[in-house]
Amino acid sequence: MKKNIVITGTSRGIGFELVSIFAGMGHNVLALSRNEKPIKDKNLENVKAFSFDIISEDSHLKAENYITHHWDSKVDILINNAGALLNKPFSESRWEDFKRIYEVNVFGVAEVTRKLIPYMHSNSHVLTVSSMGGIQGSMKFPGLAAYSSSKGAVLTLTELLAEEYKEGGPSFNALALGAVQTEMLDEAFPGYTAPVSAADMAAYIADFSLTGHNFYNGKIMQVSNSTP
Repeated sequence: MKKNIVITGTSRGIGFELVSIFAGMGHNVLALSRNEKPIKDKNLENVKAFSFDIISEDSHLKAENYITHHWDSKVDILINNAGALLNKPFSESRWEDFKRIYEVNVFGVAEVTRKLIPYMHSNSHVLTVSSMGGIQGSMKFPGLAAYSSSKGAVLTLTELLAEEYKEGGPSFNALALGAVQTEMLDEAFPGYTAPVSAADMAAYIADFSLTGHNFYNGKIMQVSNSTP
């Protein structure tokens, strides 16, 4: 059955690959990213892409308007994939650094989710892409205080929303990813080679988004075959 799927952070990396996968399956995709050009250039069937700033009220209203007029006010899957990464010593970090990371990784995720829940149903699935760095007890790395703590926040948010909406849905789950070879990783850790490609991880995430809510709700799944 064709699904209506909203994905944030689709200009590159995992999000970009996810759009191609779902389009290939015949699903409707709303691809949201500040840079819509990479997706538009692919000219994929059943895919709508426009510039979207996750912390902009106007962007949220634009997405809602599209869903209302083109999808009959129905969203089956929301994948919170947009994220910002900062690798900077804590002693050199400033208020503005933490604010920027939390605005994208926490406040933006919460707002997209809050705005789209009214368009969801009991069998809808909200899947948030987080990081192993947000898992308590996992190996931590210097320079990632803002990033990893923000990723821990959305993991707890996932558990709380699953509890709050457990009677009528949607379902909420999160995937805590290990290192994946993306442009964002390369920018933060130049020269580091991750053991998993963006395309392979996207394939896993796509499958989980379509089926995971049948088995899980409020769960944090660790997806890593490496230390980080």
